[in-house]
Amino acid sequence: MKTVILAEKPPQAKAYAEAFEVAKREKTHIELKPCSIFPHGAVITWGIGHLVEIALPGEHDEKWANWNLEHLPVVPKQFTLKVADSKKVQFNAVRKLLKEADLIINGCDIDREGSNIFYLILKVAGVVNKPIKRLFINSLEIDAIRKGFQNLQSNEKDIEKDKLMHQEAHARQIADWLVGMNGSPLYSLLLQKQGLREKLSVGRCQSPLVMMIYDHEQKIKNFIAKPFYELHGKFATSGQLEYIGKAKLKLDSREELNNFLLENQLSQNVSMKGKVTNVEKETKGTKAPRLHSLSTLQATANKKWKYSPKTVLDTMQTLYEAKLVTYPRTSCNFITEAEFAYLVQNVEKYQQIINVSFEANTVLNKRYVDNSKVQEHFAIVPTKTIPAINTLNGLSETERNIYEEILRSTLAMFHSDYKYEETVITTSVNDVEFYTKGKVELDLGWKALFVKDSASDGADKDSVEHTVLPAVSSNEDVKALVFEKEGSTTPPKPFTEGQLIDLMKTAGKTLEIDESDAEILKEVEGIGTDATRSNIIETVKQKEYISIKKNIVSVTPKGEILCKALANSLVGSPILTAKWESKLRLIGQGQLTLESFVADINQYILEMIQDAKKNITSNADLNTSISSAQTKSEIGKCPKCSSGIVEKKGFFGCSNYPNCKFTLSDNFRKKKLTKANIKNLLEGKETTIKGIKKADTSTYNAVVKLNGKGFLDFVSFAK
Repeated sequence: MKTVILAEKPPQAKAYAEAFEVAKREKTHIELKPCSIFPHGAVITWGIGHLVEIALPGEHDEKWANWNLEHLPVVPKQFTLKVADSKKVQFNAVRKLLKEADLIINGCDIDREGSNIFYLILKVAGVVNKPIKRLFINSLEIDAIRKGFQNLQSNEKDIEKDKLMHQEAHARQIADWLVGMNGSPLYSLLLQKQGLREKLSVGRCQSPLVMMIYDHEQKIKNFIAKPFYELHGKFATSGQLEYIGKAKLKLDSREELNNFLLENQLSQNVSMKGKVTNVEKETKGTKAPRLHSLSTLQATANKKWKYSPKTVLDTMQTLYEAKLVTYPRTSCNFITEAEFAYLVQNVEKYQQIINVSFEANTVLNKRYVDNSKVQEHFAIVPTKTIPAINTLNGLSETERNIYEEILRSTLAMFHSDYKYEETVITTSVNDVEFYTKGKVELDLGWKALFVKDSASDGADKDSVEHTVLPAVSSNEDVKALVFEKEGSTTPPKPFTEGQLIDLMKTAGKTLEIDESDAEILKEVEGIGTDATRSNIIETVKQKEYISIKKNIVSVTPKGEILCKALANSLVGSPILTAKWESKLRLIGQGQLTLESFVADINQYILEMIQDAKKNITSNADLNTSISSAQTKSEIGKCPKCSSGIVEKKGFFGCSNYPNCKFTLSDNFRKKKLTKANIKNLLEGKETTIKGIKKADTSTYNAVVKLNGKGFLDFVSFAK
């Protein structure tokens, strides 16, 4: 009997193999020796993520090979699946092994994408009527792997659920393909008619992200600051100890404040009598934060170290493959009792890694440990593997920071609460009450594991907080000096890159949308998944819809054009995801067919085309943005036709292409030219290129000029 295990990717296959004795390793698979779990041995092979994909439009029909408005919509009667040329060697090996198998085990990730990858490979490989079992594990620890293979899901109900998850994911895959393959040419071609010189990429997740950033920027841009006036008081005890309080009062004008002062017989900056009417002390505390999901880890790392979400995911993948942390692409903040058990056993060793020591509370706490809250994957925690000193020393700074953040957040679960004493003093002046709040830390608890946060945690907006307050008692007389304090409302702050993760996760929270759509977006956690959100951010960066400088996100002129073009379009809103997910769930439950869902998407594509044609041609504001963006993107004038020269990928070219085919390389002797260099060259001037490398790694500076054929001529060396 030949058993073949199909893993989703090579690192996963390697981890499976390490749980058993290996007989032979090949480029495309690993053979296992017979054992109690596999009496006849087994073969592990793997995909490379999405080994099978939907073919391009031109591969469905030649008329769709090139973009043409007349050929829209792109709606194949039947979707063709293909294997990319770069993956064919592995696919052919997988197909051969699957066809020879007597039993196939689905060892892909235990989510709908993992099920989709598995069944699409089977379909394209032409494998039918083979017994299938499902591996269901959340960890690549050896014990978890062996236990998972001992308890494979094999009954008809489990396998049917796995197939329905595939149908659900494949339906989403087809829908995304249809929106992208129609939306991108549709909007690009329509906007090119209006003067745009670039192509646009439109997608269900990337477009709403850009739109939400743009809308936020518009709120900042259109924000009008409004003044407000508050009343503060400076108080002194008989012992000349001072403290400051604030009245629960915020007025729109100085006139209103002056009227309030008159009504209450208060004079500014004049010594008056005050009385302490109440001193309230209360011991408070906060529990450690929940364990990290990928999104909370990405947000934390961006805030602490300015790491991009992609950097965090890539680093997590490295740590995961090194078996130092559990599965990274998780949206869960809980672990099961199984993980808690091994964490308890290792808690002292984890403390030693980061040189801390405290008495761990090992009582199970539902705030962190809840089997019912864990589905495909549990929260990110350290594995059983305790790294050796040389392993830790071999980690990069980024890897060490991320690993320690996970360690500390896990250890915090076993630490005591953070406790502090809060004091609120109420001081009355002519029956107007002023409030002063102070906080004294009693026990750092779990906070001792992290860099100390500001003492302003939990500050009340209607009080002034002090770390230490003077000792006063109720009915004590004090000297009072009241004074106004003028403030101004402030605009929302621009998004940081780390905040984009939460923006996508909570998409719909601040939108005025149907309650049912908002609820679905909340349940599915917005647009994208923990596994894909960092890639979505990278995509909109690469498409030059947004730029990120010093961790601050802004929409580019190109992104602004996209947003104005998609205004009032469903594809530019998270609502599209909500509407899809409600139907995708029905597919996963067996209550709706994939074919029915795709028919609805086809109808939506027709409506999208009609609406876009109507809206773009009549949008004057959009045309203004296109003209402005084109002017801003021009570096200089074309030497041949005087049109604008714009930056392309790897070169600079005439905006009047294809009528004018003038191009200019973006480098000279492998040294990239600056825009200032290009501007000088286009104006017929000589320009100096600095830092050109020689063969011996030394550098020199060169003066060059543009010749009549569009090439650079060396003029002389420069200092």
